Amino acid sequence: MVAGKVKKPGKRGRKPAKIDLKAKLERSRQSARECRARKKLRYQYLEELVSSKERAICALREELEMYKQWCSAMDQGKIPSEIKALLTGDEQKTPQSAGGTKTSKNSKNNKNSVGSNSQG
Repeated sequence: MVAGKVKKPGKRGRKPAKIDLKAKLERSRQSARECRARKKLRYQYLEELVSSKERAICALREELEMYKQWCSAMDQGKIPSEIKALLTGDEQKTPQSAGGTKTSKNSKNNKNSVGSNSQG
């Protein structure tokens, strides 16, 4: 006994393992199996998320390329048939010129004029 420290038997320290060693190992294996299954599901989810984002990126790049082609055509004085269709409400009565676009082009025309002003 040193400086007031008295050992109390049975209160501290490791208790003897009462749990069956085989049962403990089986629980550990089961836990590892469940962990691997969760990990696999998480990776599958992330792979699906990545592939959907990649598809969206490809679609947006194609759309951007289409808009670039439209802009270059308009810079050359040509109006693409798709824009005519948008401006006339999907009706192409006069495909040879832009004269057939009347009142339905107001909102679309404002967007086009802003784009042409920024390039001038």
